[in-house]
Amino acid sequence: MQVSHTLAAVPVVFDDPNLIASAGLVPVMRLAERCGLSRLVTEKVKLTGAKNGAGASADAKVTGIVAGMAAGADSIDDLHILRHGAMPAVFTGIRAPSTLGTFLRAFTHGHALQLHAVHRRFLAELATHSPLLPGSGEKAFIDVDSTHKRVYGRAKQGAEYGRFKGIRTLHPLLATICTPHSRPVIAGVRMRRGKAADSRGAPKFVSEALATAAEAGCTGTRILRADSQFYNAGVIAACRRAGSHFSITTGMNPSVKRAIHSIPDQAWQQITYPTAVPDPETGELISDAEVAEIPAYTAFASRKKSERVTARLIVRRVRDLAKPTVVGDQGELFPVWRHHPFFTDNPAQTLQAEREHRHHAVVEQVIADSKAGALAHLPSGHFNANAAWLTLWAMTYNLLRATGALTSAFHAKATTATLRTHLVHVPARTARSARRITLHLPHNWPWQHAWTHLFDTVHGPAG
Repeated sequence: MQVSHTLAAVPVVFDDPNLIASAGLVPVMRLAERCGLSRLVTEKVKLTGAKNGAGASADAKVTGIVAGMAAGADSIDDLHILRHGAMPAVFTGIRAPSTLGTFLRAFTHGHALQLHAVHRRFLAELATHSPLLPGSGEKAFIDVDSTHKRVYGRAKQGAEYGRFKGIRTLHPLLATICTPHSRPVIAGVRMRRGKAADSRGAPKFVSEALATAAEAGCTGTRILRADSQFYNAGVIAACRRAGSHFSITTGMNPSVKRAIHSIPDQAWQQITYPTAVPDPETGELISDAEVAEIPAYTAFASRKKSERVTARLIVRRVRDLAKPTVVGDQGELFPVWRHHPFFTDNPAQTLQAEREHRHHAVVEQVIADSKAGALAHLPSGHFNANAAWLTLWAMTYNLLRATGALTSAFHAKATTATLRTHLVHVPARTARSARRITLHLPHNWPWQHAWTHLFDTVHGPAG
C-alpha cells in the first residue's frame, strides 16, 4: 500500500469541529453510567480539606480520568485527548489535565481507601450488568501477585531501590479474579514503597480480595492462588476465615525437601501439557513432567498449634536440563530433577489441582497489560496520587473487560489493546438534527456489527 497522491495534492488542516477520534467512548462511558460510577464516587469519595477546589466535582474528574485511560492515556498530560473536536458536544463535564492533576495530588491515604471502596462496588455492578465472570457461581480463582514499576524521578515519594539493583521502583500489589471460562478482572490493588516485602499487608489484602470476589458473584468454590512470597500462616488463615480454598507455592524449605524425599518412586504420575510451558527457573520449554502428592502435610510446624495447617502438598518435578545426568554402563543411573511444590486444600484430583495451580500465571497477563497501558508511567511525584492513579487504572481495566464481554465472545477474551483498536478508537463525525446528535462512523469498519451490538446493548433497557 502506498499514498495515492503527492504531498502537494494532499494539504492537511486541523479545522473540523465535528470530528471525534474515539467514538467508542460513547458506549463505554454509557456502561459506566449504568453501573453507577458517578453515583458511587459521589457517595464515597469526600476530599475534605483539599485546597483550590480540588475536591469539587469528584465524580466528573474520576469519570474523566477513566475515559482518558480507556482511550489510551498513560500520563496526566495524555488526558488532553478528551478535549478535541466535537467531544464537548458528546460528553459533558470534561476537565483540563491540569485540573485532573490537582485532583489526584489532593488524595491522602484515607481518600485512596475511599477510591478502593468505589472500585470494589463498581466491579460488583459491572458483574451484574455484563457476563464478566461466566461460571463464577461454580468456581472462581483469585490470584494475588506483586510487581515492580520502575520510576525515574528522584523526587517521587516511595520510590526506592528494592529487588532490582540500581533501579528505583514502586511496588504495586494486585489481586485478580477469573473463572475457567473468562479472562481475569481486577479485585483489588495497593500501591507500596519500592522496598516493601511482597507479603507485606497480604493477609488483609487477601481478605478484601475474597470479599470482593463474593460481591462480584463468585458464590461457588473459590480458590486463592499465589506464589511462594505469600506462603505464610496469615494468608492461609484469611482464606479459612473467608471460606475459600488456597493453592500457594511453598518454595524449597528444609521441611518441604524432607517431605519430597519421602515420596516413593511409584507415587509419581506422568503429566503431559497440551502446549509446552516455560520452566520458571531456566525458561526452557517443557512438555512433560511428573506429579506426586503428600495428602497430609503439616505446614508451619514450628509455630504455635493454632497456626499450624495440615493440607495437601503437591509436587511437580521436571528434568533439570542445566545439570548433566549420571550415566553408567546400563544407561542413566541418577536423573536430576527440579521440584516445584505447592500447598493446597483444593478438593480436585491431583493432576487437575496441578493444572489449576499452574494457571496462576494468568495474573502476569494483567501485569503486562498494565505496563503497556495506563501504568506505563506513574505520573505524579506524590505517592497517594500514584495510588489513586493505580486504582483508577484497575477500574478502567474492569470497565473495558465488561465492554468486551457485552460485545462478542471474541472480544470477551481479547486483550485491552485489541478492545481499544476494535471498539474505542473509532473515528466519527457528529451531525445535529432535531435536537439529536448523529454519529457518522467509517463505512466498512471491520468490526461494525460488534460495535453496533455493543452500542445497542448499553443504550437499551436495563436487564
